[in-house]
Amino acid sequence: MKQARTWGSAALLFLVTTVLCGVLYTAACTGIAQLAFPYQANGSIIEVDGTKYGSELVGQQFSDDDHMWGRVMSPSTGTFTDAEGNDILWYGASNLSPAGDDFANAVQDRIDQIHAAHPEKGDEPIPSDLVTNSGSGFDPHISPAAAEYQVERLAKNTGKSVSEIRDIVERCTEQPQLGILGEARVNVLKVNLMLDGILQ
Repeated sequence: MKQARTWGSAALLFLVTTVLCGVLYTAACTGIAQLAFPYQANGSIIEVDGTKYGSELVGQQFSDDDHMWGRVMSPSTGTFTDAEGNDILWYGASNLSPAGDDFANAVQDRIDQIHAAHPEKGDEPIPSDLVTNSGSGFDPHISPAAAEYQVERLAKNTGKSVSEIRDIVERCTEQPQLGILGEARVNVLKVNLMLDGILQ
């Protein structure tokens, strides 16, 4: 009889905590987020005239001369599939050891690509975030130095002036939170949408 009461109390505790923590708490957090921060709660999706261009929190791969380049990304199409069995494109960290030859070769390939696209830079050092992955593999930001490195190429290929490009970069630069947390960073997707005239 005593054991049955113990099991009953345990089951009741499990049920109550499941409802409180799994249902009510989740619903309250979701409701507050939707009321107070609807844009962020729904993925910070950039939408213009009904067209969604992606989340400002997730990097997109740009490799043409008319757009700013972000960090190196490692796309994979063989890990996940949808309900129909089609490969789903996703990005992750490269998982290459900085001490390995594969990492060194990947960095050198990117350096060669950067140099070929920016001959005007000569032997000027390339900001490291233009030749390496981020930890997540889909960081949407680059450093102001990495953005500045590309300004002349963008001016030459878009028909905009250097000052216009720098103005766009400045408008897409996010400062450290509260002035001290993190580093200044440039959102690459926003820059490219402004270069295309989609964002103002």
